[in-house]
Order: sequence, then structure tokens, then C-alpha cells
Amino acid sequence: MAHKKYILGVFDDEDVVLHAVSDVREKGVNIHEVYSPFPIHGLDHALGYKRARMGVPAFLFGITGTSLAFLLTFWTLGWDWPMNIGGKNFIPFPTNIPIVFELTVLLASYGMAFTFFGMEKLSPVSKPIIFDERITDDKFVMAIEVSKNSVSEEDITGFLKSTGATEVNIKEI
Repeated sequence: MAHKKYILGVFDDEDVVLHAVSDVREKGVNIHEVYSPFPIHGLDHALGYKRARMGVPAFLFGITGTSLAFLLTFWTLGWDWPMNIGGKNFIPFPTNIPIVFELTVLLASYGMAFTFFGMEKLSPVSKPIIFDERITDDKFVMAIEVSKNSVSEEDITGFLKSTGATEVNIKEI
């Protein structure tokens, strides 16, 4: 297994790490990820992340749920077992709306969850990379992969220290 080398900048404050991300990216350094114990407003924009496109699979799974619900209700009530209840139609549209709504929400939610797990490669057997144990408590860690940057290790270390990092560590994984 090939080892990857990361430079880790440990920060104490979320405002400092947010400004450090902008400063480090201006120097031409590619940031692997920033880990924090809680969400930081504006961090995804500072890292240059694009807007998530989870709406597309949500819509597709929702349309699938709607189609399957209509197919289920029309097939069961109109063709497979038609029952004349009070002289109403075999395929009454308004009575099927709750079933259609529930199946739409069910398939959209499960579909988005499994799409997210698949895209992020999350499974019960996957082992997460933990750069520093303190990111779950009170520290913010900026991880920079050395091989993906043209800037030298010494320069990156200097950038991190100048932007307010309390510690700069090197870790191989």
C-alpha cells in the first residue's frame, strides 16, 4: 500500500482556520480537507466546493416512487382486483394521493441516503482516516497532501504557521 504524506495544521479557533484556508489557497496550495468538531459557516465556499447536486437523485428517486405508487394503486384497484365500492370508479384518483405521497417520500429519502453512502464510499467495513484525535473535541485540522502540491514542504509549513496554526505536524498514512 502506497503511503501518502500529509502536512497537518492544527488550529484553535474557527475564524482563524477560515481565514487560513483563504490565505493558503491564495498561495497556490491545494488543501485536501479541513476537519472540525462542528460545521463552520462559509468553509465550503472558502475551500472552493461546488454546490451539492443531491437534488438530482432526489428528484429521480421521487419520480420513481410516484410512478411506482400510481402503478401499484391503478393495477391493484383497477385491473387485478376491481371492486365496485359505492358505485365509484375502479381507479379513483383522489383516494390514491396519500399512498403516492408516502411512496414518493420513502423512495426519495432511501435513494438519497444510499446515493450519499455510495458516493462517499461509506460502508460498515470502511475504516475512516483520523488525522488527529482532537478534531472530535476542540481542534480544527487542515490536511494538505504533499504529493498533490508543487509547493515545497517547508513553504507549506511556513504558510500554516504564518496563518495562525498552533501546531504543524507531518503524518504518513
